[in-house]
Amino acid sequence: MDDIARESPDGLLRRRLSLFYLVLFSVAMAYLESAVVVYLRALYFPHGFSFPLTVIEPRMLLVELGRELSTMVMLVAASCFVGAVFYERFAVFCIVFGIWDIFYYLWLKVLLDWPESLFTWDVLFLIPRPWIAPVLSPLAVAVSLVVGGGAILRRLRSGGRFSPNLREWAIAVGGAALIVFSYTCDLEAGHWLAMPRPYRWELLLVGEAAGFYALARSLFRTRRQEGGE
Repeated sequence: MDDIARESPDGLLRRRLSLFYLVLFSVAMAYLESAVVVYLRALYFPHGFSFPLTVIEPRMLLVELGRELSTMVMLVAASCFVGAVFYERFAVFCIVFGIWDIFYYLWLKVLLDWPESLFTWDVLFLIPRPWIAPVLSPLAVAVSLVVGGGAILRRLRSGGRFSPNLREWAIAVGGAALIVFSYTCDLEAGHWLAMPRPYRWELLLVGEAAGFYALARSLFRTRRQEGGE
């Protein structure tokens, strides 16, 4: 039995409260991110966000890249405060990242009445090149992260194990790579004015299926191993 399973009821309560506070942090951080977007669009898209994109001067682009990287660092660091072991931290990160991304778009809808629909195109990320897709795609990934992270966390906090093997990791990483590729595959390299082309939904679906298959395979395999002990 691992350290999580041996934890006292008071310790488990504190851990649940810590996760609750981290969720609040994610929602508040999503508002902060959406507020920055409001300012950026007022500066660079005063007549409304649309493609082709407005060219951003190199200095401001570097600042924006730094902001995106800082956001990821903050989410990882916050997750480390809640998780006791690596896979618990990983599960918590998946949950808070997904909640942050979902509420980011909810706040944008409140503040800007944008996006117009789930199929409105957006710039998702800039590192190492622009990621562009309809809003529905990152929201689907965000929901999947919350569901998958929740399944892992539930297994660990109920005293079970979660230890994906090399094949399961390879399947999951391959699925994630397909999803990222779906955001960048049709862009002209380094071209800020790139117009969206038909989104490769099949890559998203295969990538999501690979991730859930790897997760389910790992959960069922470790459960069988526990039953045989």
